[in-house]
Amino acid sequence: MDLLNTLVDKGLRRELPTREEALAVLATSDDDLLDVVAAAGKVRRQWFGRRVKLNYLVNLKSGLCPEDCSYCSQRLGSKAEILKYTWLKPEDASKAAAAGVAGGAKRVCLVASGRGPTDRDVDRVSKTIEAIKEQNEGVEVCACLGLLSEGQADRLRDAGADAYNHNLNTSEGTYGEITTTHTYADRVDTVQQAQAAGLSACSGLIAGMGESDEDLVDVVFALRELDPDSVPVNFLIPFEGTPLAKEWNLTPQRALRILAMVRFVCPDVEVRLAGGREVHLRTMQPLALHLVNSIFLGDYLTSEGQAGQADLDMIADAGFEVEGAGTTTLPEHRADVVAGCGSHTAQDAPGCGSHGGGCGPCGSSEPEPEAPAVPEARTDLVSVRRRGAGTDLAPNA
Repeated sequence: MDLLNTLVDKGLRRELPTREEALAVLATSDDDLLDVVAAAGKVRRQWFGRRVKLNYLVNLKSGLCPEDCSYCSQRLGSKAEILKYTWLKPEDASKAAAAGVAGGAKRVCLVASGRGPTDRDVDRVSKTIEAIKEQNEGVEVCACLGLLSEGQADRLRDAGADAYNHNLNTSEGTYGEITTTHTYADRVDTVQQAQAAGLSACSGLIAGMGESDEDLVDVVFALRELDPDSVPVNFLIPFEGTPLAKEWNLTPQRALRILAMVRFVCPDVEVRLAGGREVHLRTMQPLALHLVNSIFLGDYLTSEGQAGQADLDMIADAGFEVEGAGTTTLPEHRADVVAGCGSHTAQDAPGCGSHGGGCGPCGSSEPEPEAPAVPEARTDLVSVRRRGAGTDLAPNA
C-alpha cells in the first residue's frame, strides 16, 4: 500500500505526515489492519527497538473533584462508586510506589484529583517525591496534579520530579463539549510551564468519546506541535454514573488504527498505551505492543487493570522485553535535548511540527468504507479499583 510505504519512510526520517495521510490511516479497513500494524511497527522498532517501558500509577487523592470533565469518574457530580479519599501520607504513597517498582516499573506517576494544586499541596507532593526517591534509587517520578500556577513546576522539579503530565484529551474545537470548568488553552499553558521549568512533558489524549476522525487528528497534530516527550493514549472507560457512560464507540481494530496513527505522527516519542486497553483492545492487546513502547502496569486511578504478572507475561510472549532502569527511553537526539534544557521545540528535531509532502490518498476515487457496526457495551469489563492506594489491600503490580 503506497500510503503505508510513504508513512514508514516519513517516520524513519521523523517527518510529519500530512493531515490527509493521518486521516487515511484511520479510514483503512479491517482487511488492511495487520499491514497497518506492521508498517507502524517498523517505525516503533527504529526508535525504540523491542523495549517496553513500564509505568505505575499512584492515586494520591481520589474523587471529589470540582471540575466537570465528562469522561472522569472523579468529576463534579459523578455517581460512579469509586474510592474516595484525601491525600495519602508520603510514607503510604512511597509504599504503593515501591510495589510498582518491584513489579518492573521504571516510572511512578503521582496523580491527584482537583483543578490544580495549592502551594501547600505542592509541598505535600514534594515530600512524597523525596520519600519515593529515597526508597527507590533511579526511579523516574512524574507528577499529575492538574493546572499549575506560576512557579509550581519549578518547585516540583527542585523536589526531584522528572516529568509532569497534563493531557490535552481532545481537540480544541470540541473541548468545550467535554469540559466547561477550564479551557483547552489552560491545559496547553500547563504543559508549557512544565517544559519551561525543565520537566519532561507528558501529554496525550482520550479516544472513544464520540469524537470524529478529524478531532483525533487535530489533537494528535496539536500534541506533535507541543512536542511532549511522552504521549499517553487513553481509551474511554465508560463508567456508570458519568455523562459518557453510554459511549461505547471503539472496537479493538479501531483502537489499533488510532495507535498506529499516533505512532506515525509522533514517531520518536514515547507513545504509552494507557487507560482502557483491557476494556477495548481485550485479547488484541499484544498487537498494540508493535505500536507503543510504554504501558501502565496493573491498575489505573479508579479502575482495575489486568494482573501485573499478566502484563509481564504478555510482553514476554509477544517477543518484547521490559525496559531496564539503566536504559534511556528516548532516542539519543531527543534524550540529549532533555538533558540539556528539559524541553525542546520544533527546531530541535528535523520535521517536528512541520508539514511536509503533498496530499496523500485523500484524492482517491475508491468508495468510502462502510461505517463499522457499533460494538456492544462490555460493562462487565469495567471494574472499579478496590485495592492498592487508599485501601488496606495489596496493590496490583
